[in-house]
Amino acid sequence: MGDSFFIGKREIVVVGDRLLVSPSNADERTDSGLYLPDSAEDGKQVTGGWVEAVGPGYPVPAAPDPTGEPWKTARPPDVHYFPLQARKGDFAMFIRKSAYEIRFEGKKLFVVPNSSVLLLLRDRWDGTPLAGEPVAGEAPPTDEGEEE
Repeated sequence: MGDSFFIGKREIVVVGDRLLVSPSNADERTDSGLYLPDSAEDGKQVTGGWVEAVGPGYPVPAAPDPTGEPWKTARPPDVHYFPLQARKGDFAMFIRKSAYEIRFEGKKLFVVPNSSVLLLLRDRWDGTPLAGEPVAGEAPPTDEGEEE
């Protein structure tokens, strides 16, 4: 289902369509080398951070059994979740006003609803080439057959 995030002996369980994001420290320094306090970031509309945990997603009721009689079921229907795109380790850019800042055991974190995420940056770990990239073990395409 969803991810968990551990701080010390405590576990944070993210629920629903939310992400737990730790803020990036890259934005604390300007191009000229000045360090900015947190209060200087109040005017920023978009901020980013690393996804630490992801909730299970949007709850969706299970489809009824078309062969049975639904009024005869004794147990409540199972709830399924439509998963979110975000994964642990992604860098998320999100709308700052929609996020909830929390401090848990001295660590600053954001709880971000999925609807506030603007984009995700993800490393490609599977090694699959993009269109036009040479495949491992193959030589890149050359223009040797063409004469000028």
